[in-house]
Amino acid sequence: MSYEAIWTKNQRLNEVEIIKLEKDGLDVIETIIDKYSKEGYASITPEDMNRFKWAGVYEQKPREGYFMMRVRINSGIMTSEQAKVLAGIAKDYGRGIANVSTRGAIQFHWVQIEDLPSIYERLEACGLSPFEACGDCPRTIVGNPLAGIDKDELMDTTELVEEVNNFFLLNRDFSNLPRKFKISISASIHNAAHAQINDLAFTPAVKNIDGKDVIGFHVWVGGGLSASPHLAQKLDIFVKPKDVLKVAEGVCTIFRDYGYREKRTRARLKFLVADWGSEKFKDKLIEFTGDMPTSGEDKLSTWNASYYFGVHPQNEAVKSYIGVSLPLGEITHDQLLELSDVSEKYGDSKIRTTLSQNLIITGISDENIPSLLEKDIFKQLSPSPSIFTGYTVSCTGKEFCNLAIVETKERAREVIKYLDSKIKLDTPIRIHFTGCPNSCGQKHIADISLQGALVKTENSCDEAFTLWLGGTLNNGGQFAENLNCRVKSTEVHIVLEKIINFFQENKLEKENFNEFIGRVGIDEIRNII
Repeated sequence: MSYEAIWTKNQRLNEVEIIKLEKDGLDVIETIIDKYSKEGYASITPEDMNRFKWAGVYEQKPREGYFMMRVRINSGIMTSEQAKVLAGIAKDYGRGIANVSTRGAIQFHWVQIEDLPSIYERLEACGLSPFEACGDCPRTIVGNPLAGIDKDELMDTTELVEEVNNFFLLNRDFSNLPRKFKISISASIHNAAHAQINDLAFTPAVKNIDGKDVIGFHVWVGGGLSASPHLAQKLDIFVKPKDVLKVAEGVCTIFRDYGYREKRTRARLKFLVADWGSEKFKDKLIEFTGDMPTSGEDKLSTWNASYYFGVHPQNEAVKSYIGVSLPLGEITHDQLLELSDVSEKYGDSKIRTTLSQNLIITGISDENIPSLLEKDIFKQLSPSPSIFTGYTVSCTGKEFCNLAIVETKERAREVIKYLDSKIKLDTPIRIHFTGCPNSCGQKHIADISLQGALVKTENSCDEAFTLWLGGTLNNGGQFAENLNCRVKSTEVHIVLEKIINFFQENKLEKENFNEFIGRVGIDEIRNII
């Protein structure tokens, strides 16, 4: 550690901060390998259980010795060999299932403490890591999953993402932040990496410098969801690609040294940015980076919500990619192995995860597309899913998560099946399920969101959902609005059917759901439910 932890003088540090001062989160990795994996679950101290996040694992619900493990997949891009290793881990330790998260990471459930050293060895051997995929540290970096092949990107950001990732990963100067720190780096004009909901984001821009148009980035800080959502604020600076790491280090340093450590609920960077404002934050950042050019021309155009279904041309002639649907982000180890084989035989030996919990197979010669689409794997994981199957996202829910208060994934499956049988849409509606206010299911940016809640009845307390409408990251972003009503889980499909039918009957030509809500207002929706 080469910095002074100036916050240690604060007498009002929260309990987690005290735990982190006693022992750095990264130290638990060695303890897991040398001690806990040998002595078993019962030997784990409560303090180290909190630190397990730095090792990439959370204790799974119910607390009976199982863990969820998360693996970093930067920009969602992995090789077919890495995908095979992940499939093997799913088979041997995760009851045959892998999950894609809403940050493009790969997650496993049912992992046991005794298995962690073996899993760590497998991941390290193929160049992957679970370390700091959780915890108060820089998390998995999200980016453009089509980096390097995208017709709509200003530059290939693959090496930039790797550079920033390699700098922060296991770097003890930044392993004790006030809370999690999420970075987004993308040069896609379609906001492929959800810039406005990250602590730090780089988006494509161009600036004329000394008579030449230079490709670079604009910088956003202070975004985040959870129970108190904030859209990131754009700083008045232009960053050349060679300076991305310097800016990332500067922003993270400010967060580390000036971020709030008294209340966990106010510890994210978004609260510091909100209190300081973008100008003060920029001035402080320049103290670390030196002078930076002012903003250039913003090249963001639309937001694609990270959906890539179907066959699409790449920037290389006669090459295409196929975007496939993983219903609710789940894939079996057999399916992942088969996609890996397809990628090696027909593509560029890469598989890419998306922030919508789906997958992309890239580098396929156009002549092979028709026969390839006839394979059984593309009937199981369709490139053209039904609207509700393809555009529904769900967090883990109370099946595994200790914070969730309702079941989400099975409920989502039931709702999808019902809506697909009742409604035919010509325009997608994005529906997100999240089990608690922490918004792992990203309720704030969906067309229709359902957040777990409870309702008291005469003899019981039943699972329910609150409804939210109209979230988007288009045009700077707007969070979904709360309808301020609770619907029992068993009745949610009926209420959604009413809302969607109302949209179908009253929308204008080519009007999407989000535009419709903006035009009619959510009060009109309240009236029909």
